[in-house]
Amino acid sequence: MSLADLRKDYSLSGLLEKDLARDPFRQFDQWFQEAEAAKLVEPNAMTLATATRDGRPSARTVLLKGVDGRGFVFYTNYESRKGRELSENPRASLLLPWIALERQVIIEGTLAKLSREESAAYFHSRPRASQLGAWVSQQSSIITGRSVLEDAMKALEKKHAGAEIPLPPAWGGYRLSPESVEFWQGRRSRLHDRLRYRREAGGAWIVERLAP
Repeated sequence: MSLADLRKDYSLSGLLEKDLARDPFRQFDQWFQEAEAAKLVEPNAMTLATATRDGRPSARTVLLKGVDGRGFVFYTNYESRKGRELSENPRASLLLPWIALERQVIIEGTLAKLSREESAAYFHSRPRASQLGAWVSQQSSIITGRSVLEDAMKALEKKHAGAEIPLPPAWGGYRLSPESVEFWQGRRSRLHDRLRYRREAGGAWIVERLAP
């Protein structure tokens, strides 16, 4: 079968204005709980799209690690490609693709770094090997081979044996404060439901239906 012939008619559900929660955070929580209940693999996996100051885009998968009324949180190396791009241009987009449920959520807004205290609290909740890995990987830099990582990991395991691993200076969290949150539900004949919460200048959310 050719790629052009691959298609699926979505029919699991619909999304109507009357069924939406009052704000996007409550609606996101509802859908996320349903994604967990459906036992999706890593329902918190999301595509993070960033761009340089002059508009050169890049995208990668990161993990959502927190959400509340302030925004959506993930952690990374601040000196990675995404970290460098966010320092130039703090506007970004997140996409959570819950394909098995014929759903996706698209979030757009501005990012800011978390405090060092918040980042440290999460860092020390991670498995010890992950903490060491944050020190080992100078993310997005060119290395000569995998042995560079493995040798550095062994050296750090020895250095920090029996001691707490400190938070790396270039590692921490970001919070995306949303300006819009779109909930997409697949429908038959490609007439999908797209309902977008958009924050007005005064801070209130309005809901708009978008053509599919």
